[in-house]
Amino acid sequence: MWHLLEPLHAVLYYAPEAFEEAAALGYGTKERWPSYFPFRAAPLGAVGAERVASAFYSFSPRMVAEHIEPAWRTSSPAAVLGARDRAIDRAYRSILGDRVDSPELAEAAALARRAAEAANTAGRPLAAANAELPWPQPAHLQLWRAATILREHRGDGHLAALLIAGLDPAESLVSFAAIGAASVERFESRGWSGAEWRAARERLAARGLVDSAGTATDAGRSLRRQVERHTDQLAAAPWQLLGPDDTARLADLLGEFWVAVIGSGLLPSETTLGIGKV
Repeated sequence: MWHLLEPLHAVLYYAPEAFEEAAALGYGTKERWPSYFPFRAAPLGAVGAERVASAFYSFSPRMVAEHIEPAWRTSSPAAVLGARDRAIDRAYRSILGDRVDSPELAEAAALARRAAEAANTAGRPLAAANAELPWPQPAHLQLWRAATILREHRGDGHLAALLIAGLDPAESLVSFAAIGAASVERFESRGWSGAEWRAARERLAARGLVDSAGTATDAGRSLRRQVERHTDQLAAAPWQLLGPDDTARLADLLGEFWVAVIGSGLLPSETTLGIGKV
């Protein structure tokens, strides 16, 4: 379900309509980060860099500060939330065409909303912040909102799994790259310096989790499997409450929309999330 829903959420950070809405608020659009940080953090309110870095975890705090400190001087969280709804409305209409008004999308949105509303948000700040927002009325916006709540619910749980494993923000990326989830170059987008990356790799090597080349050892692979297992366990409750039949029905319904988003070419072929590799 994560693999199906993540692209439906992530299109916000790549669609040209989203960059247009961000530009209208005053954010730079030469790269995606000036709009990514306020779009994702806006449900938390006008919080500072420390709280955003805590919630986002794997980004360098320096990179977070670079984008969040000016973000709320440029626009307000309320305006950003309105802009992201408009962006998704426009992007989905562009990608899905007449299917935004189809009974299949309406059914998918209703099922996804049920799962999202079943998600326990205790200890999950990003999921809770999105769940607290009022639901938009068009079905396709409800589908995106549900996908967002569920992916942030999973992400918040993933951070708990990383903490249990004793992996700090930089180590979480180094250990993930070490098992081949994505290239080291792709992880450089999270803002860590070469020296910080090497220091994190040395800490992992001291624990016997990577070798001198930065490749995961058997112990390192075992630890990452544990992280993914705990993440899945912590993400399971909404789907258990939705039930196997309705979850399977939602998976069937999402297929054509997933194909349309992937086929749009907007999303990168390689991400730091390890989709398709973990």
